[in-house]
Amino acid sequence: MDCLDDAGVFKLSDELALVQTVDYFTPVVDDPRDWGRIAAANALSDIYAMGAVPITALNLLNFPVGRLHLDVAVAVLSGGQEKINESGAVLLGGHSIEDDEPKYGLAVTGVVHPQRIVSNAGARPGDYLVLTKPIGSGIVTTGLKRGFLDAAGTRRVTEVMAALNRGAMEAMTSVETHAATDITGFGLLGHAWEMARASAVGLEFRASAIPVLEETFSMLAHGALPGGSRANRAYLADEDAVDFGPDVEETMRTIMTDANTSGGLLIAVAERDLSRLTEMLAQKETLARAVVGRVVASHPRRILVGG
Repeated sequence: MDCLDDAGVFKLSDELALVQTVDYFTPVVDDPRDWGRIAAANALSDIYAMGAVPITALNLLNFPVGRLHLDVAVAVLSGGQEKINESGAVLLGGHSIEDDEPKYGLAVTGVVHPQRIVSNAGARPGDYLVLTKPIGSGIVTTGLKRGFLDAAGTRRVTEVMAALNRGAMEAMTSVETHAATDITGFGLLGHAWEMARASAVGLEFRASAIPVLEETFSMLAHGALPGGSRANRAYLADEDAVDFGPDVEETMRTIMTDANTSGGLLIAVAERDLSRLTEMLAQKETLARAVVGRVVASHPRRILVGG
């Protein structure tokens, strides 16, 4: 099966499976505690995307000892601990090495019943696609790095990236969810194409229904587009994976391939459970609960985007 799931699964028994992932990266914001919060939320998201509950975590820290004060490392780890605590998992320890460029993240273990694993390979024609966070964080954080983003915008994008997908996971596992993935470095359309390929279905999106961080458009106007987003767009074009309708503006095409950090979940849900899912997402106060598209039997392994 052409399946690129968010985490690995190891079945321990008929009642229990382990879900494991590791993820870490360089700073995306200036504040070290916020960077720790975001990196931890991003790593935990892989577990949530599989419908699992995180139970343990290990810190991974690369740090330029002698170039940055150790108080910075303490702040990063404190931010990570905040999100681990919020998830209900337990920090068991970790490992650090000296490195010229700081990097931080987590190795996370979760648990799930083997029959309740949510893969990206189960989307079915007729399903609706629901997105639980706005996109555009890669563009916005690039604007931050270039000095274009004000303090209010920095706080908004930080809180979006630092928000756990715990509530989204709890909502999706309470209904008939057929597939899910979290939206990170490959962008909305890159991760959606993985779902289309793994499920052997077509996907159709409405660009106007997709929630976008409000600062994204102004940052794009400043030319703040990360290299990863350019690479995503080029890769999908080379694979002939996406057809954009003539009414989809160029700006939105770029945003839909933006390399996000710690984005939301994209959930394929049965039509009869759509209302229940959006109600549950509202109860969990997820940052978005947008119905952004459909799963179709036509054009398998391809994505069509309309206005």
